[in-house]
Amino acid sequence: PLPEAQLDRFLMHVRVDYPTAKTEQAILQLVRAEAQKALVLHHKTATNVPSDQQPKEQQQDPLRLEQSHIFIARQEILSLYMTENVERYLVQLVTASRNLGKYDQKMQDWLEYGAGPRGTIALDRCARAHAWLQGRDYVSPDDVTAVIHDVLRHRLPVSFAAQAEGVDTDQIIDAIINYVPAI
Repeated sequence: PLPEAQLDRFLMHVRVDYPTAKTEQAILQLVRAEAQKALVLHHKTATNVPSDQQPKEQQQDPLRLEQSHIFIARQEILSLYMTENVERYLVQLVTASRNLGKYDQKMQDWLEYGAGPRGTIALDRCARAHAWLQGRDYVSPDDVTAVIHDVLRHRLPVSFAAQAEGVDTDQIIDAIINYVPAI
């Protein structure tokens, strides 16, 4: 091991900014495609188990949910139709949290930092799940706004300035929804 004084020569401080909205949309599409591919691969692997290694049939419990049903639901959710406009709207909502001053200068200092790309991915998945639970085969802007508070609430740390003004995360998310037009 190197002495601490010598170790300092190897440290770096690299600044990495958030991706652009276009890049973030590409990240979202890539992550979604990878998740679909992984589910298909897992389903093929799970269905190729020899019959002597499969679990014995258990009593039919009406509340029992089989693993295969969960994987089918996940695949259906990931496969729901989402227009590029809805996808862009979703990305714009998240990226708006990083630059509130663009919409209202008074809001600029309300957040310590905005949501990152994982917030975009989570919002996509939850909006899809919401649409699926509603029995639809497509995602609408209403699905996005229905879940955005629950998805972003813990990803948006409110600043002391906002707290002093009595502003909470839900109010900031409401403002973002109001400022970013649904496409």
